[in-house]
Amino acid sequence: VQLQASGGGWVQAGGSLRLSCAASARTSTGGARAWFRQAPGKEREFVAAIRMRDRVTRYADSVKGRFTISGDAAKITVYLQMDIVKPEDTAVYYCAEDRGRTIVSALSSVASYSSWGQGTQVTVSS
Repeated sequence: VQLQASGGGWVQAGGSLRLSCAASARTSTGGARAWFRQAPGKEREFVAAIRMRDRVTRYADSVKGRFTISGDAAKITVYLQMDIVKPEDTAVYYCAEDRGRTIVSALSSVASYSSWGQGTQVTVSS
């Protein structure tokens, strides 16, 4: 599956940004899609995930109430609406797709995802 992430950029703290992750319709599993992020010197961490067949969502505690993940009806593009951003949200954001059968409890695990996009930089200034 080819995933194309976009929408990153520079934003002031308290502002908003929307990331997009488009998949190739021919090869997408239509399963779960997630966003992870990695800041310099830190490990990649889970941000949010959505299971496309039933729209179940999961969020990291650090972004609950501020970020919203959603997907279009065609199950091709997934969005991450980032509101009330903080400097600690600064990172490279990666979208990922699973093989199609991830259970809810595994949506936050890097190991659940087999396809990854190239990443998009988000920088939040204070």
